[in-house]
Amino acid sequence: MLKGKLHKMLKKKKILHIVEAMGGGVFTYIVELANGISEEFDVTIAFGIRKETPENYRDYFDDRVKLVKVKNFVRNVNPIKDALACVELRKIIKDTQPEIIHLHSSKAGALGRLVFTSSKYKMFYTPHGYSFLMEDVSFMKKNLYKCIETMCGKKNCTTVACGKGEYEESCKVSRKSTYISNGINTDKLDKILKRPVLKSEEHPFTVYTVGRIGYQKKPEMFNKIASLVPDVRFVWIGEGDMKKYLVADNILITGWVKGENALELAKSGDMFILSSRWEGLPISLLEAMYMKKLCIVSDVVGNRDIIVDGKTGYICHSAEEFAETIKKARLTDNSDIIENAHNEIVNSYNSKLLCVKYKELYRGKK
Repeated sequence: MLKGKLHKMLKKKKILHIVEAMGGGVFTYIVELANGISEEFDVTIAFGIRKETPENYRDYFDDRVKLVKVKNFVRNVNPIKDALACVELRKIIKDTQPEIIHLHSSKAGALGRLVFTSSKYKMFYTPHGYSFLMEDVSFMKKNLYKCIETMCGKKNCTTVACGKGEYEESCKVSRKSTYISNGINTDKLDKILKRPVLKSEEHPFTVYTVGRIGYQKKPEMFNKIASLVPDVRFVWIGEGDMKKYLVADNILITGWVKGENALELAKSGDMFILSSRWEGLPISLLEAMYMKKLCIVSDVVGNRDIIVDGKTGYICHSAEEFAETIKKARLTDNSDIIENAHNEIVNSYNSKLLCVKYKELYRGKK
């Protein structure tokens, strides 16, 4: 009997993360979370492949983290594929027997909350940016997405927003919400920051951004900003189907770059900008703040959750305002702002703190 009780005490709780959007910031997030809790919990990740998913994705995870590919996960609504994905997920749940299910992104959040209704699972959902806040969809689709979130929000599931802005939105559509801010692996960044910066004597002043070149990141505004500051080099670390909008002579597009190499390129930049139409809580911005780059961002949820204008960076509303801010910032001492931003990451947005809070949540102490 004592042996049985001891076994129960030592047995790890099983957590199943369901991640359709296994790329970009969500990928970084899930890597840090899964690795950070794998010593205490038995972690399985059911995931879908995206263009942005690294080919060597397995190498990013702790050996204790189990990975199961969901073949029928697709980004857009597809009734046949979605139904097949649900069949796959049911089998994965049957095989893994999780006590906790954590859904990530709108697609997985909708499928999971509609299909897996058993009260024997503790269920959590993190949107990583609500679909109804996206600007590249019609008014009707936005309303449809919001209706789906509101309907699913009545289920026995806790929404865990990744920032204050997302939390405020979640309170409108979910009956139970909390938030745990995104965090970055500062130990990994410290190792990269200790390496010599790859700059030559001819290195021009460089403004950079990181991410998929798509509608969300507003590449046409990035292009206009670059054209207004022709004596500055602009670098876009990433790739995407809207790179045709980046035509200014002073823009360099790196293409897809592996995580650590992307950080090496970012390290050699002088200033970071984010001209997004919407955000969840952008990992690239957190990384830039920690690397002590002056950050200039658009006034949207996610960006303004982190950046306090004039205190931890600058918030702009137009290409002209971005350009003027860049010009002025080059001639101004912004060391206090840069230091404030760095300290904000150290104190509030690091992955160790993220994992501590999630462990409390999964244990039922939050």
